[in-house]
Order: sequence, then C-alpha cells, then structure tokens
Amino acid sequence: MVFSSSIFLFAFLPLSLAGYLLAKTTRLRNVWLLVASLVFYAWGESFYVLVLLASILANWLIALVLDRHRSLGWLSFGVVINLGLLGFYKYANFIVDNVNVVLQFSGLPALIAEPVHLPLGISFFTFQAISYLVDVYRRDAAVQRRITDVALYISLFPQLIAGPIVRYASIEKQISQRSFDLANFAAGARRFTVGLAKKVLIANVLGETADNIFGLDSPGASAAWLGIVCYTLQIYFDFSGYSDMAIGLGRMFGFRFNENFNYPYIATSIRDFWRRWHISLSSWFRDYVYIPLGGSRHGATRTAINLLLVFLLCGLWHGASWSFVVWGLFHGTFLSLERLFGCAARTLPLRVLAHAYVILTVMVGWVFFRATTLGDATEYLMAMAGLSSAVGYDALAQSHINTRVLLTLIVGVVLATPVARAVLTTLDAPGAKIATLSLARDTVLVGLFILSAMSIAAGTYNPFIYFRF
Repeated sequence: MVFSSSIFLFAFLPLSLAGYLLAKTTRLRNVWLLVASLVFYAWGESFYVLVLLASILANWLIALVLDRHRSLGWLSFGVVINLGLLGFYKYANFIVDNVNVVLQFSGLPALIAEPVHLPLGISFFTFQAISYLVDVYRRDAAVQRRITDVALYISLFPQLIAGPIVRYASIEKQISQRSFDLANFAAGARRFTVGLAKKVLIANVLGETADNIFGLDSPGASAAWLGIVCYTLQIYFDFSGYSDMAIGLGRMFGFRFNENFNYPYIATSIRDFWRRWHISLSSWFRDYVYIPLGGSRHGATRTAINLLLVFLLCGLWHGASWSFVVWGLFHGTFLSLERLFGCAARTLPLRVLAHAYVILTVMVGWVFFRATTLGDATEYLMAMAGLSSAVGYDALAQSHINTRVLLTLIVGVVLATPVARAVLTTLDAPGAKIATLSLARDTVLVGLFILSAMSIAAGTYNPFIYFRF
C-alpha cells in the first residue's frame, strides 16, 4: 500500500483518522496507530511483517539492557543485530553473485542460493532502530519501557517505507505527549496534498518519459539529455513528494517530523547539495558514522577518506549493486575535492558557474543511480556525450516530448526553486485580504487533490521507486 493509491486515500487513511479521533487518550491513540501501521505494512509484505516485529522486539530488549548497563559492547551487539538483519535481506544476493564471479574466474563451482526477498522499507526502519539504541546509549533520550511505544516509533506508517528517517530523540516526547487540533490537522492535510500532487502530477509524468528513454538501446544525445533531465526532476519530486506526504500525515496525527528536502537543485556546491537533499539520511550518516570516524578533525587526508567511506556506505544503503557504489563514491570524491580546494562562490557570475557545476555533477551521478548496471550507465553517458551509435538521430527526443511533458518540465523547474514557497508564505500572513488569498490557495489544493485522485483512479503510470531501498 502506497500513499498515492486509491486504497490508501479512500479507505486506509479515513479509517485510521476515524479510529484515532475516537480514541480519547494518547495511549489508546498510540495503540490504534500501531495496529494501523502494522496493517499498513502487512498489506504489501504479509509474512515479512514478522521481520519488522522481530526487529522491534530485539531493539526494545537491547535498549533496556543498555539503560541499565551503559556498555559499548551491548551497543555494538545491537548495531550488529540490526546491520545483520539488513545485510541478510538486502545484500545476500549481491554478495553471492559477486562471489560466484570470483569462483567462476577461478574455475570453481558456483554457490547456489535461493533469492532473498527484500522487505519493504527495511533500510529506513533499521536506521531508525539504530538511532534509538545510540540515543539511549548516549543518554540523549530516555529508554521506552513499553514495547508498544518502541514499536510505534519504528513502525509508524507515515514514514515507515520511504522516510524521512526520524531520530528517536526528536520524537520521544511526542510519543507520550501530543495534542490534536484542527489548525495542525489542516496544515498537515495541505502538506499531504502538495506532496501527492508533486508525486502524481509531476514525478509520474516525467518518470514515464525517463523510463521510456532509459529503456532505449541507443538514444541520441538529445534524447539522452531529455531522459536524464526528466529523471533529475522525477526523483526530486517523487522523493520530496513522499516526504511532504509523510510530514503532512504526521502532523495530521499530532507528530512533527523534521524537514527532509530544502531545494537541493539551487545548491552551489556538492556539500551544499547534501545539506539540502535527503537531510534525514545525510545528517544520520554525519552524526552516527562520519563524526565517530573522526569527521574533519584529523587533517585533509583523513577527512577525504572518511567522506569516501561514508558515501560508499550511503551508496550501498540505497541499493545492492555496483552502480550505487559508484554513485556514492562519485559524490564522496567531489565532496573530498571541495574540502581540499574549496568551493566558495560569492559573486553572482561565480554563483551561476557553481550552480551549473552542481547540476551537471548531480545529473551525471543520477545516471549511475538510475541505470541497472555499470555497463548501462557507461553507455548512457556516452549517449549524452554524443558518442552512441545513434549520433544525429535526435528524432527520438521529439517522439518522447509533447505539450504535457513540456509543461510539466517547466512547472517542475519552477517548483524546484523557492519561488512557490515565497508566495505561499505571503499567503499565510494575517489580514482580511490575505484570508481571501488563503481561500484561493486552499481551493487550488482541492483541485490538485481531485486531479491527483483522478489520475490514480485512471490507473496511469504510478511507480514506487523505493522498492529498491
């Protein structure tokens, strides 16, 4: 069950909200949300909800021990348990496939292993579980005695399958103390609607074009560039749209989640890009991996090694393939170079050049992220450089673009900047005239919801790209 589906919008969400409102105490509301979250997960994963429950039980018990015996050994044990669970389900097939390449090269028989299913959202809830253990160990938050509260933190459905990654310390008090009011509910509903429209009306339209072009054997240069531009906007509006929906849903139920995106495509350095893109993940790696490794405290060489290691892990977190590894190392390399040589752009001409550098670097990186294999990524980059076998055959680009795609591209480029946010901020200001404009804004949002629902009901292209995570 995904947010952009009829079953979620018109059955699961209304029932969840109704039960939540009927429950009069925070404890009852927590139990209701926990049941709803487990049903939400089991809807698509059935048996593998047991993996989620096993993770909850293990982390609850280990945290209780950590609270009584603040031991690095127990923390390490808990982290190993979580990473072992993630490693088995996410990387077992990848490891076997690569071992078999070595065995085949050595003339030895290949290993035979059944394919291992990847449980939905395991990368997200595993990192949240590790956050819980580390925060308890560091005394940044108190341990939860009730297993139901730990279960709610790890499995809360708004952020369970696609983030943002919620730190336990940031939500600890909200689990036991939060209130429901119409103003927060309305703000959450607006945020959810914005995210739904970003996903359905922008990301899906551009994603279909990107998929068609990436599926070609030999796209021309124009077609290849059109494909990566569409994918660059698709992944932003898809991912940030899901984050908007998660944040909006959380607010509708009384929770406040941290922001996960801050217009990353206006960045003027790769370092700035990662301060704006998937903020919950980059800050998680910063606080739980990069800083414990030494961060930037031990010289330029050690800093570069730490950055490369962190982004190697970041790439692997996104998926078990060499293309994700290269994507992570690609970004780690540019971050290391910026640390060594700097990337300050204070004047307007330099800022324009710096922005162009970031966009080009990010788009090249997205080729590795989107491609199935390194070979596919290499061929696509050659096509972008005009070195494919289809040089000059740019009619392919024309065949994949129409008025709808062109308008969506224009809207996507505009909305990838803070212009729309500035307008909405103005509409939120007090005053009679502004109240009229706010009504107009809400009318537009209702229209966007109807258009999104119509698109979903029509069964149009509506992928869920986080199955790989």
